[in-house]
Amino acid sequence: MNYDVLVIGGGLSGLTAGSLLAKRGLRVAVVDKSRHPGGSCGAFKRDGVVFDQGAAMLYGFGEKGFNAHRFVFNCLEEPIDVLRHDLLYCVNYMGHRIRFWPDMDRFVDELAGVFPHEAAGIRRFYRDMGVLYRHVMVENPEYGTPDETNPRTGLKSLLSHPVSYIRFLSYLNRSAKDLLLNYVSDPGVAAFFDKLTSTYCYATMEEAPAILAAVMFVDNHAGGSWYTAGSTLFLPGKLEKVIEENGGEMWPECEVVRILFEGGRPAGVALADGRRLWAEDLVYSGTVWNLYGKLVDPVHTRPERRAWAARQAPTYPSVVLYAHVDRRVIPGDTAAIEMLVGNPDRLDESEVTAYILSLDDRTLCGEDSHVVVAIGPTFAEWPEAGTDAYFDMKEKERERLVAVLEARFPGFADGVRYAEVASPRTIERYTLKNGGAVAGPKQMLGQHMFRRLHTRSEWDNLFCCGESTVMGTGTPTVTTSGLAAANALLGKRGLEPFRYRPDRPNGVREVARPFTRDQLFADTPEPLRGIRFRADRCRYCENPACAPDGGLDVPGILRRVTVGNLVGARRLAASGRAGSGAAPGGIPPADREARCILAQEGLPPVEIGTILDFLAHEPDPA
Repeated sequence: MNYDVLVIGGGLSGLTAGSLLAKRGLRVAVVDKSRHPGGSCGAFKRDGVVFDQGAAMLYGFGEKGFNAHRFVFNCLEEPIDVLRHDLLYCVNYMGHRIRFWPDMDRFVDELAGVFPHEAAGIRRFYRDMGVLYRHVMVENPEYGTPDETNPRTGLKSLLSHPVSYIRFLSYLNRSAKDLLLNYVSDPGVAAFFDKLTSTYCYATMEEAPAILAAVMFVDNHAGGSWYTAGSTLFLPGKLEKVIEENGGEMWPECEVVRILFEGGRPAGVALADGRRLWAEDLVYSGTVWNLYGKLVDPVHTRPERRAWAARQAPTYPSVVLYAHVDRRVIPGDTAAIEMLVGNPDRLDESEVTAYILSLDDRTLCGEDSHVVVAIGPTFAEWPEAGTDAYFDMKEKERERLVAVLEARFPGFADGVRYAEVASPRTIERYTLKNGGAVAGPKQMLGQHMFRRLHTRSEWDNLFCCGESTVMGTGTPTVTTSGLAAANALLGKRGLEPFRYRPDRPNGVREVARPFTRDQLFADTPEPLRGIRFRADRCRYCENPACAPDGGLDVPGILRRVTVGNLVGARRLAASGRAGSGAAPGGIPPADREARCILAQEGLPPVEIGTILDFLAHEPDPA
C-alpha cells in the first residue's frame, strides 16, 4: 500500500506529527507495535479500574509558558477537557513536604524555608531564571525545536533582549549544577535540585545542561500541571481521532522490522508479518538505537554514525507499580503527584514518584478507593521474561514498592486491593524502549540538544521526532518534536506549516475538580452520550474474548467511541478489520456479548450490539 507519509511509532510525538500532517490533507498511515496508540501515554483497565500506564505528569496545556499541547490541539481544532492540579506536585524530602505551588513566588518562599541560610540565593536564582524565561520563551512564542528555528525569528528574538539571549546561550554547554552554585554554596541545595532534574529529564544537576534547567525550573510554574479528564486515554485518542477523520489510517499491532530503501533513499517499511508499506516521506518516532541498530540496514549508513548512536547513554530503567487501594489510606492533604525521596545523597531505588490522580479525577475508580501509579528506577539485572525467576523478582519489587508507599501512607499495604508491577522488560515489550529506559537517551552534557537526533535525518525524506531528538523527554517536548517534524515535512512539500497565531480559537477546556462521572461527555448530545458511556465500560482486554476470530477489533471500536472518534469506529466496524488487514469477523453481536469478560464475571456485558447498530445507522449529531 502507498501513502504520502508513513509514521513509524504511535507514541505522542508520532501521533502529533501524523495528526498535523493529516490535517493538511496528506494521506498518513501510523504504524505501531501496540494494540492502542500513545506509547507511554495511555490507559488500561483492571476490574473496571483505570490506570494511567505511564506519562501522566502533563505540562503544556496552560495559557502561558511552553504550552505545546494547547498549541497543537488548537491547530487541530480538536477540543479536549483538562483538569488543573492545585499543586504541580509535592516533594517529600528529609522530613519536609515541599509543595510546588503554581505561583512561583509562593513556592520559592516555601523552598527558602527549608534552606533558610540560602534563602537570598534561592530567590535570586529563581528571579534571574524567571527574567530569562520571560525574555526568551514567553515574549517570542516559537513552537519548534532549536534545530528547526527560523534564522529570521531567532535574530528578531536576539535583538529584542540581546543580554538575556547571550546569557541563555552561554548555558548550552554548562552544567545546571555549575549554574546553581553561582547562587548558593550549600551542596544540600544542589542535592535537592538533583531530585527535580531526575524527575524532569532523568539526569542529575551535574549531568543536565544549564540551558534546560533554566527553562524547566520556571516553565512548570508558568504553565501549571494538568491531567486529561477521564484518564490519559483521551490524549492519544484525540490525536488518533484527527488522523482518522482526515483520511489517515492506523496500523496497530504491526511492528516495523526494517526501513526499505530505493535509490539510496527510504521508501517504505517491512512489517514483521512480511507485508510492505510505501510512502514518499517517512517520520520516525522511535529510539535512536532502534533506528540505527535494527531498522536501517548498515549498508545505508556510515560506521561512524552507527557507533555514535550505540554510544548514546540511556536514562535509567524504570519499574512501575499499579495499585488500587482503599480510599482511607490516602490522607486528604495528599497531592495528586508526590515524589518520595528516600536517599538525599544519590539517586537509588528508594526514590519513587506516586501519581494519585483519582484525587482529582473520580472517574478512574469507585468512591471508596484510589488509584496509585508509582514509578521509580531499578538497577537490578532482570531475569528473562516468563521465567520463574522473573516472576519471583516482580513479586519482590511489588513488595518493595508497597513498602516505600507504606512509609508515606501508613496502612497502605493493608489497603491494597490489587497491585501489579511493570518491569523494564514489560516497558520494552509494549513500547520498544530499549532496556525499559522510559526517557530514551539521557539529556546530559555531551549528548544534549544538538548532539542528539535532529528533526532532519541524513536522508531528505526521513524526519525524526520523540525522546531521542533534540528536545528530549517529557510530554510537551516530544509533542514539540512531532510538531517540528510535521512542519519540516510540510516545508519540503511547499505546504503551509503550523505557526503561532494569537487569534487562533482555543479548544483546551478546563473542567472543575474533582471530575466526576456525571461530567464525562457533558457536551455530547443524546443518544450519543449514552452510547459513549456504554462503550466506556469496555475493559480493553489484551486478548479479548469478544473477538476470538481476530476479525473485528471490538476493543478498538469501543475505545474510539469512548473518545468520540466515530469516523474511526465506523471504519473499523464496517471493515471488520483491526487495521492490519485481518478478514472481517462474522460472529453475531449477541455471541460477542456472551463472551464479554463482564458477562463471565456475572455482570451485564458491554452492549456491543447496541453500539454497532448505532454506528451503522445513526447520523452524527450536528
